[in-house]
Amino acid sequence: MKYVTEYRDPQQVQEILQEIKRVVTRPWTLMEICGGQTHSLVKNGLLDMLPELITMVHGPGCPVCVTSAGILDEAIWLAKQPGIILCSFGDMLRVPGSEISLLEAKAEGADIRILYSPLEAVQLAKDNPDKEVVFLAVGFETTAPANALSVIQANKLGIRNYSILASHVLVPPAMEAILGDPDNAIDGFLAAGHVCAIMGTEEYDPIAKKYRTPIVVTGFEPVDLVQGILMTVQQLEKGESKVENQYARSVQRAGNRLARESIQEVFAVSDRDWRGLGIIPNSGYEVNQQYSSFNARIRFDVCLPSAIDNKGCISGEIMKGLKLPFQCPFFGTTCRPEHPLGAPMVSSEGACAAYYQYSPITQ
Repeated sequence: MKYVTEYRDPQQVQEILQEIKRVVTRPWTLMEICGGQTHSLVKNGLLDMLPELITMVHGPGCPVCVTSAGILDEAIWLAKQPGIILCSFGDMLRVPGSEISLLEAKAEGADIRILYSPLEAVQLAKDNPDKEVVFLAVGFETTAPANALSVIQANKLGIRNYSILASHVLVPPAMEAILGDPDNAIDGFLAAGHVCAIMGTEEYDPIAKKYRTPIVVTGFEPVDLVQGILMTVQQLEKGESKVENQYARSVQRAGNRLARESIQEVFAVSDRDWRGLGIIPNSGYEVNQQYSSFNARIRFDVCLPSAIDNKGCISGEIMKGLKLPFQCPFFGTTCRPEHPLGAPMVSSEGACAAYYQYSPITQ
């Protein structure tokens, strides 16, 4: 199948790996930002095929993983209020808040619905005018346009019983937070292709320049990833630090204009609390003043005490690239997909889930 099989071509992967081995002369530590990239690297055995001089660590690019316990607590609190239907993507239900998960709240009687699109939540609000429908709007820049459009659509249709609990996070501030950490050992980044398909690549230029760190935008298939690794290593070996686009078939420098316009219409940049990383300034989207009536935090006056992440989970160290999942003392024992201590073991994009499912360590 064109545009799929060529990016899964084992022969092409082997040829690129040989070129990486030819080019690399010293140790380099690279971080792929996106959980989808992590799963592809682990599932396809690419980590074991790379030369020993290349170390891959896994960044905070799983939207479920970085959703803080505090935001889960807000969603659970809302779901327990009379007359509220709380809607969410399915992979959010098992993510632990400070005490329980949404799945446990549902078992206790909260009206929590699993949906595949925020526009379904708008329709649900239209069909249930006697209920308040709240959509837990999580994700990076990739899902922000759809969530913004749900607000625009609800406003256009005059649906006033719909609101969103925004939990959007942004990639560039997280990269800066990682690079600014005194323990940082990252030499180069593989940036997430789907995020850049929305936002473009321009906002990464100042980061590459400021921190002298190569950033290569890649896709998610094996050939994409090894090509991205090769491009990053070539820059490092030459002493270069610029933004390159391996994923040119899907990513343009300026991104998707219409998607960005919908984001700008509904959201304003805000500080955001990241699970395991803490509060990162200007790293999230919140519903702006113009659409404040669709902001669930304002509509329902949500004000809860600060939540504390599970102290047994080292997700912060994993997402900073300081440790790998199997270096956690609870990995595969106390912490497993059916009983996770932290979000990286829950999500289909979580690094811990990838290692648990695909790594020889757990086989």
